[in-house]
Amino acid sequence: MVEPAQEHRLVLVTGPSGAGRTTAIRVLEDLGYEGIDNIPLTLVPRLIDGPPLDRPIALGLDVRNRDFNATALIELIDGLTRDLRVTLEVLYLDCSAAELIRRYSETRRRHPLAPAETPAEGIEREFDLLAPIRARADHLIDTSDLSPHDLKAEIARWFDTGKTGRLAVSVQSFSYKRGVPRGVDMIFDCRFLANPYWQPALRGLDGRDPAVADFVRADPRFAEFFRRLQDLILFLLPAHLEEGKAHLSIGFGCTGGQHRSVAIAEMLGVALAQAGWPVAKRHRELERKGAGGAPAGMVSGA
Repeated sequence: MVEPAQEHRLVLVTGPSGAGRTTAIRVLEDLGYEGIDNIPLTLVPRLIDGPPLDRPIALGLDVRNRDFNATALIELIDGLTRDLRVTLEVLYLDCSAAELIRRYSETRRRHPLAPAETPAEGIEREFDLLAPIRARADHLIDTSDLSPHDLKAEIARWFDTGKTGRLAVSVQSFSYKRGVPRGVDMIFDCRFLANPYWQPALRGLDGRDPAVADFVRADPRFAEFFRRLQDLILFLLPAHLEEGKAHLSIGFGCTGGQHRSVAIAEMLGVALAQAGWPVAKRHRELERKGAGGAPAGMVSGA
Protein backbone atom coordinates (compact mmCIF):
# COMPACT_ATOMS: atom_id res chain seq x y z
CA MET A 1 0.00 0.00 0.00
CA VAL A 2 1.40 3.37 -1.00
CA GLU A 3 1.37 5.94 1.79
CA PRO A 4 -0.04 9.38 0.91
CA ALA A 5 2.58 12.03 0.25
CA GLN A 6 3.00 14.76 2.83
CA GLU A 7 1.12 17.79 1.55
CA HIS A 8 1.14 20.22 4.46
CA ARG A 9 3.89 21.58 6.69
CA LEU A 10 2.34 23.04 9.83
CA VAL A 11 3.87 24.99 12.68
CA LEU A 12 1.56 25.41 15.68
CA VAL A 13 2.60 28.50 17.63
CA THR A 14 1.38 28.69 21.21
CA GLY A 15 2.41 29.74 24.70
CA PRO A 16 1.25 32.09 27.46
CA SER A 17 -0.42 35.36 26.51
CA GLY A 18 2.17 38.10 26.14
CA ALA A 19 5.08 35.77 25.39
CA GLY A 20 5.36 36.87 21.75
CA ARG A 21 3.03 34.70 19.70
CA THR A 22 1.85 37.53 17.46
CA THR A 23 5.44 38.59 16.79
CA ALA A 24 6.36 34.98 15.97
CA ILE A 25 3.50 34.68 13.47
CA ARG A 26 4.62 37.86 11.72
CA VAL A 27 8.20 36.60 11.56
CA LEU A 28 7.06 33.31 10.06
CA GLU A 29 5.00 35.21 7.49
CA ASP A 30 8.15 37.14 6.56
CA LEU A 31 9.87 33.78 6.10
CA GLY A 32 7.26 32.68 3.57
CA TYR A 33 4.67 30.97 5.78
CA GLU A 34 0.92 31.42 5.48
CA GLY A 35 0.01 32.89 8.88
CA ILE A 36 -3.37 32.14 10.45
CA ASP A 37 -3.94 33.42 13.97
CA ASN A 38 -6.67 32.41 16.43
CA ILE A 39 -8.31 29.86 14.16
CA PRO A 40 -10.87 27.75 16.10
CA LEU A 41 -9.42 24.32 16.89
CA THR A 42 -12.34 22.56 15.25
CA LEU A 43 -11.51 24.21 11.92
CA VAL A 44 -7.89 23.04 11.74
CA PRO A 45 -8.73 19.56 10.35
CA ARG A 46 -10.80 21.21 7.62
CA LEU A 47 -7.76 23.27 6.69
CA ILE A 48 -5.79 20.04 6.22
CA ASP A 49 -8.56 18.50 4.13
CA GLY A 50 -8.42 21.44 1.74
CA PRO A 51 -6.06 21.80 -1.22
CA PRO A 52 -2.37 22.00 -0.23
CA LEU A 53 -0.71 25.39 -0.32
CA ASP A 54 2.59 26.03 -2.02
CA ARG A 55 4.06 27.22 1.29
CA PRO A 56 4.04 26.06 4.93
CA ILE A 57 1.39 27.23 7.38
CA ALA A 58 1.89 28.89 10.78
CA LEU A 59 -1.13 28.56 13.09
CA GLY A 60 -1.36 30.76 16.18
CA LEU A 61 -3.29 29.11 19.03
CA ASP A 62 -3.72 30.26 22.63
CA VAL A 63 -6.33 30.67 25.37
CA ARG A 64 -8.06 33.42 23.40
CA ASN A 65 -9.14 30.93 20.76
CA ARG A 66 -12.92 30.54 20.91
CA ASP A 67 -12.93 26.80 21.69
CA PHE A 68 -9.51 26.50 23.31
CA ASN A 69 -8.75 23.93 25.97
CA ALA A 70 -5.58 21.98 26.67
CA THR A 71 -7.11 18.54 26.15
CA ALA A 72 -8.54 19.51 22.78
CA LEU A 73 -5.21 20.97 21.64
CA ILE A 74 -3.29 17.84 22.68
CA GLU A 75 -5.82 15.70 20.82
CA LEU A 76 -5.36 17.95 17.78
CA ILE A 77 -1.57 17.58 18.00
CA ASP A 78 -1.90 13.80 18.26
CA GLY A 79 -4.25 13.67 15.29
CA LEU A 80 -2.02 15.81 13.09
CA THR A 81 1.03 13.77 14.11
CA ARG A 82 -0.70 10.59 12.91
CA ASP A 83 -1.86 12.21 9.65
CA LEU A 84 0.58 11.07 6.95
CA ARG A 85 -0.23 14.16 4.90
CA VAL A 86 1.14 16.50 7.56
CA THR A 87 4.58 17.48 8.83
CA LEU A 88 3.86 19.04 12.22
CA GLU A 89 6.01 21.09 14.59
CA VAL A 90 4.86 22.73 17.82
CA LEU A 91 6.59 25.99 18.74
CA TYR A 92 6.04 27.03 22.36
CA LEU A 93 6.95 30.59 23.29
CA ASP A 94 7.65 30.67 27.01
CA CYS A 95 8.28 33.58 29.36
CA SER A 96 8.87 34.07 33.07
CA ALA A 97 5.94 35.18 35.20
CA ALA A 98 7.84 38.26 36.37
CA GLU A 99 8.49 39.41 32.80
CA LEU A 100 4.88 38.79 31.75
CA ILE A 101 3.66 40.84 34.71
CA ARG A 102 6.02 43.64 33.65
CA ARG A 103 4.72 43.53 30.07
CA TYR A 104 1.10 43.63 31.20
CA SER A 105 1.93 46.53 33.52
CA GLU A 106 3.47 48.50 30.65
CA THR A 107 0.59 47.93 28.25
CA ARG A 108 -2.14 48.07 30.93
CA ARG A 109 -3.89 45.19 29.21
CA ARG A 110 -6.12 42.76 31.10
CA HIS A 111 -5.15 39.11 31.11
CA PRO A 112 -7.69 36.98 29.15
CA LEU A 113 -8.00 34.52 32.07
CA ALA A 114 -8.34 37.25 34.72
CA PRO A 115 -10.35 40.13 33.22
CA ALA A 116 -11.46 41.36 36.66
CA GLU A 117 -8.36 40.35 38.63
CA THR A 118 -4.63 41.04 38.55
CA PRO A 119 -2.53 39.84 35.60
CA ALA A 120 -0.50 37.70 38.04
CA GLU A 121 -3.57 35.56 38.80
CA GLY A 122 -4.31 35.06 35.11
CA ILE A 123 -0.68 34.22 34.36
CA GLU A 124 -0.63 31.55 37.07
CA ARG A 125 -3.83 29.98 35.73
CA GLU A 126 -2.49 30.02 32.18
CA PHE A 127 0.80 28.38 33.20
CA ASP A 128 -1.16 25.54 34.83
CA LEU A 129 -3.43 25.21 31.79
CA LEU A 130 -0.59 25.13 29.27
CA ALA A 131 1.83 22.88 31.21
CA PRO A 132 0.94 19.66 29.31
CA ILE A 133 1.21 21.48 25.98
CA ARG A 134 4.59 22.93 26.91
CA ALA A 135 5.80 19.39 27.58
CA ARG A 136 4.72 18.34 24.08
CA ALA A 137 6.51 21.15 22.25
CA ASP A 138 9.11 20.39 19.59
CA HIS A 139 10.73 23.81 19.98
CA LEU A 140 10.68 25.94 23.13
CA ILE A 141 11.93 29.52 23.05
CA ASP A 142 12.07 31.53 26.27
CA THR A 143 11.39 35.15 25.33
CA SER A 144 11.97 36.60 28.82
CA ASP A 145 15.23 38.27 27.86
CA LEU A 146 14.71 38.51 24.09
CA SER A 147 14.05 41.71 22.17
CA PRO A 148 11.73 41.43 19.14
CA HIS A 149 14.87 41.46 16.97
CA ASP A 150 16.40 38.59 18.97
CA LEU A 151 13.18 36.60 18.74
CA LYS A 152 13.06 37.14 14.99
CA ALA A 153 16.63 35.86 14.63
CA GLU A 154 15.89 32.82 16.78
CA ILE A 155 12.76 31.87 14.85
CA ALA A 156 14.53 32.37 11.52
CA ARG A 157 17.26 30.04 12.73
CA TRP A 158 14.73 27.23 13.21
CA PHE A 159 12.04 27.88 10.65
CA ASP A 160 13.66 29.45 7.63
CA THR A 161 12.15 27.78 4.56
CA GLY A 162 15.57 26.97 3.14
CA LYS A 163 16.79 30.25 1.71
CA THR A 164 19.58 30.57 4.27
CA GLY A 165 21.14 27.22 3.40
CA ARG A 166 21.89 26.45 7.06
CA LEU A 167 20.96 23.51 9.25
CA ALA A 168 20.03 24.31 12.85
CA VAL A 169 20.77 21.60 15.38
CA SER A 170 18.98 20.94 18.66
CA VAL A 171 20.47 18.74 21.39
CA GLN A 172 18.27 17.79 24.30
CA SER A 173 18.31 15.56 27.34
CA PHE A 174 15.44 13.59 28.81
CA SER A 175 14.47 10.86 31.27
CA TYR A 176 13.30 7.51 29.92
CA LYS A 177 10.93 7.36 32.89
CA ARG A 178 8.92 10.19 31.33
CA GLY A 179 9.07 8.82 27.82
CA VAL A 180 10.88 9.74 24.63
CA PRO A 181 10.32 13.37 23.55
CA ARG A 182 8.38 14.11 20.39
CA GLY A 183 10.02 15.35 17.24
CA VAL A 184 13.51 13.97 17.93
CA ASP A 185 15.36 12.70 14.84
CA MET A 186 18.07 10.68 16.62
CA ILE A 187 18.21 9.26 20.14
CA PHE A 188 21.20 7.96 22.09
CA ASP A 189 20.89 6.01 25.34
CA CYS A 190 23.43 7.15 27.97
CA ARG A 191 22.44 4.70 30.68
CA PHE A 192 25.51 2.52 30.09
CA LEU A 193 27.73 5.21 31.62
CA ALA A 194 28.49 5.32 35.34
CA ASN A 195 25.68 7.12 37.16
CA PRO A 196 26.64 10.20 39.23
CA TYR A 197 23.39 9.78 41.16
CA TRP A 198 25.04 7.17 43.35
CA GLN A 199 27.68 9.67 44.48
CA PRO A 200 26.23 11.62 47.45
CA ALA A 201 28.26 14.72 46.59
CA LEU A 202 26.91 14.75 43.02
CA ARG A 203 23.32 13.64 43.53
CA GLY A 204 21.89 17.12 43.96
CA LEU A 205 23.82 18.58 41.00
CA ASP A 206 23.10 18.18 37.30
CA GLY A 207 25.13 17.48 34.17
CA ARG A 208 25.96 21.15 33.62
CA ASP A 209 28.09 21.15 36.76
CA PRO A 210 31.83 20.58 36.06
CA ALA A 211 32.05 17.98 38.82
CA VAL A 212 29.31 15.88 37.21
CA ALA A 213 30.80 16.31 33.74
CA ASP A 214 34.21 15.20 35.06
CA PHE A 215 32.64 12.12 36.66
CA VAL A 216 30.97 11.18 33.36
CA ARG A 217 34.23 11.70 31.45
CA ALA A 218 36.05 9.44 33.90
CA ASP A 219 34.02 6.41 32.81
CA PRO A 220 36.43 4.19 30.78
CA ARG A 221 33.80 3.88 28.03
CA PHE A 222 33.20 7.61 27.68
CA ALA A 223 36.15 8.67 25.50
CA GLU A 224 35.53 6.19 22.69
CA PHE A 225 31.75 6.68 22.87
CA PHE A 226 31.98 10.45 22.59
CA ARG A 227 34.60 10.31 19.83
CA ARG A 228 32.40 7.99 17.76
CA LEU A 229 29.30 10.05 18.55
CA GLN A 230 30.94 13.31 17.49
CA ASP A 231 32.35 11.76 14.30
CA LEU A 232 28.95 10.31 13.42
CA ILE A 233 27.03 13.54 13.93
CA LEU A 234 29.59 15.66 12.07
CA PHE A 235 29.42 13.16 9.21
CA LEU A 236 25.61 13.22 9.09
CA LEU A 237 24.95 16.95 9.37
CA PRO A 238 26.24 17.92 5.89
CA ALA A 239 24.28 15.04 4.39
CA HIS A 240 21.05 16.23 6.01
CA LEU A 241 21.78 19.77 4.83
CA GLU A 242 22.25 18.56 1.25
CA GLU A 243 18.87 16.81 1.47
CA GLY A 244 17.25 20.15 2.27
CA LYS A 245 16.57 19.56 5.96
CA ALA A 246 16.27 22.82 7.91
CA HIS A 247 16.82 21.47 11.42
CA LEU A 248 17.87 18.28 13.19
CA SER A 249 17.04 17.27 16.76
CA ILE A 250 19.30 14.90 18.72
CA GLY A 251 18.15 13.42 22.04
CA PHE A 252 20.13 11.90 24.89
CA GLY A 253 18.33 9.85 27.51
CA CYS A 254 19.25 8.48 30.91
CA THR A 255 17.34 7.25 33.94
CA GLY A 256 16.46 10.56 35.55
CA GLY A 257 17.41 13.07 32.86
CA GLN A 258 19.54 15.00 35.32
CA HIS A 259 23.16 13.84 35.09
CA ARG A 260 24.49 11.72 32.21
CA SER A 261 22.15 12.82 29.42
CA VAL A 262 22.52 16.47 30.39
CA ALA A 263 26.32 16.24 30.47
CA ILE A 264 26.53 14.53 27.06
CA ALA A 265 24.08 16.99 25.48
CA GLU A 266 26.11 19.91 26.84
CA MET A 267 29.39 18.44 25.58
CA LEU A 268 28.05 17.70 22.12
CA GLY A 269 26.47 21.15 21.91
CA VAL A 270 29.85 22.73 22.55
CA ALA A 271 31.61 20.46 20.05
CA LEU A 272 29.09 21.19 17.28
CA ALA A 273 29.14 24.93 17.97
CA GLN A 274 32.93 24.90 17.74
CA ALA A 275 32.54 23.16 14.39
CA GLY A 276 30.38 26.05 13.16
CA TRP A 277 26.86 24.61 13.46
CA PRO A 278 24.01 26.66 14.99
CA VAL A 279 23.13 24.75 18.15
CA ALA A 280 20.32 25.03 20.69
CA LYS A 281 20.15 23.08 23.93
CA ARG A 282 17.17 21.90 25.93
CA HIS A 283 17.05 19.83 29.13
CA ARG A 284 13.48 18.63 29.50
CA GLU A 285 13.57 17.33 33.05
CA LEU A 286 15.52 20.30 34.39
CA GLU A 287 12.94 22.60 32.80
CA ARG A 288 10.17 20.64 34.52
CA LYS A 289 11.87 21.20 37.86
CA GLY A 290 12.60 24.86 37.10
CA ALA A 291 16.32 24.25 37.46
CA GLY A 292 17.26 27.39 35.56
CA GLY A 293 20.14 27.61 33.12
CA ALA A 294 20.14 28.91 29.57
CA PRO A 295 16.63 29.21 28.11
CA ALA A 296 15.66 26.38 25.80
CA GLY A 297 16.04 27.30 22.18
CA MET A 298 18.89 29.70 22.81
CA VAL A 299 21.93 29.37 20.61
CA SER A 300 25.01 27.98 22.32
CA GLY A 301 27.46 28.66 19.52
CA ALA A 302 27.93 30.18 16.11
